[in-house]
Amino acid sequence: MKYQSTRGNAPVQTFTQILLGGLASDGGLYVPEAYPRFSSDDLAAMRGMNYRELAFAVLSRLVDDIPADDLRALIERTYTPDVYRYVGRGENPADITPLKTLEPGLHVLALSNGPTLAFKDMAMQLLGNLFEYVLGRTGGELNILGATSGDTGSAAEYAMRGKRGIRVFMLSPEHGMTRFQQAQMYALQDANIHNLVIRGVFDQCQDIVKAVSNDLDFKAKHHIGAVNSINWVRVAAQSVYYFKAYFAATRSNDEEVSFSVPSGNFGNVCAGHIARQMGLPICKLIVATNENDVLDEFFRTGVYRPRPETKHTSSPSMDISKASNFERFVFDLAGRDAAKIRSLWAAIESGGSFDLRADGLFDKVAGFGMVSGSSGHADRIDTIRRVHQTWGVMIDPHTADGLKVGLEHREAGVPLVCMETAQPAKFEDAIREALGVEPLRPAELAELEARPQKKHVMDADVEAVKRYIVEHAR
Repeated sequence: MKYQSTRGNAPVQTFTQILLGGLASDGGLYVPEAYPRFSSDDLAAMRGMNYRELAFAVLSRLVDDIPADDLRALIERTYTPDVYRYVGRGENPADITPLKTLEPGLHVLALSNGPTLAFKDMAMQLLGNLFEYVLGRTGGELNILGATSGDTGSAAEYAMRGKRGIRVFMLSPEHGMTRFQQAQMYALQDANIHNLVIRGVFDQCQDIVKAVSNDLDFKAKHHIGAVNSINWVRVAAQSVYYFKAYFAATRSNDEEVSFSVPSGNFGNVCAGHIARQMGLPICKLIVATNENDVLDEFFRTGVYRPRPETKHTSSPSMDISKASNFERFVFDLAGRDAAKIRSLWAAIESGGSFDLRADGLFDKVAGFGMVSGSSGHADRIDTIRRVHQTWGVMIDPHTADGLKVGLEHREAGVPLVCMETAQPAKFEDAIREALGVEPLRPAELAELEARPQKKHVMDADVEAVKRYIVEHAR
């Protein structure tokens, strides 16, 4: 299995070669030269597998330069009840992503049972183990540079804390995240964890990460790696739980399932796109945005137009204007035309937009099963309240956005699965407004916000971030 850049001007590489690096040298994102396909017989054999077995079945098709026994051992160590220990009472602890049925044909896939109570743990824990494995073989070091709008940062830091040869430099916006999200990161005192709080918004944090990654000399000299969903392993690992949800929601492989996915950086829904390209019978992938509705605008009009400013909302992990993983989808939409992608993203990187209606590319979106919708504050508060009153289930505001939009596209006879984003405990203000109660949180996190915090506040300055890395990566 070889990987190519969406922009076509970087060397073709193997899985372990792209594992540590993030962006390709030409600024593009790595994707497989061709997606492996599961046959009907393959899917039939996978139907009875547990999560670890499914993860190996999917990822072993994408990884051919890690011995199978080693890959299996890494997966076995990652997806255990010891790591995903917050499965609800009365549920099977070994089922780390239980499917919660609200009513026949309507489900929520629980993805927030990991150490940081968010779906990002599902891929990040595996990524941490893979990083450690590869660095252990080479004796190398890695300085991870990432950006977070809420959950990626804590998931990465909890996955990498204490890992030999790894340091994390995580950029987060000064405002917008909840107090719980901030405390999950800033309360970590590990020597290899560095939180850089940027006076700005998430898109500025993400731009800094890309600028540093595109400085190839600096990247090589200081061993810069990535954990954001620009890293192929992140989205590849997330594709596994689409298979898990599909088998849990259906009785045979003749059925199709639609997935509603709360979307900010397009990584989670891109994982669904990958699963669909690999042969999973998906009817629709429903892209649910909040008030930052750049993706919804595209799927309605064909125009991709990142905004100059990002709105702060009550579903802050989706407060993103430039969706990094969108490039992977458009690459497939454009028939893998790298020259086209270079042209389109040149416009975006210069502060512009692009319109895919003129050359007919937008007409192909329907063939990929993509639809969309948006949700506002009143919508998500109403959805949280309605789901709790109707089914006795408490959901976080991002999952509420997903359910609200998903129900708008629900089709009779097609199971609808909404991908859970996080546990409600991370978003107390929204839950208090919707339900008038405090969401429960694990006992060990009861006084999280009161713990001492370690962070460094700085301007949105690429050179300042580079200097900080140099000073602290020794």
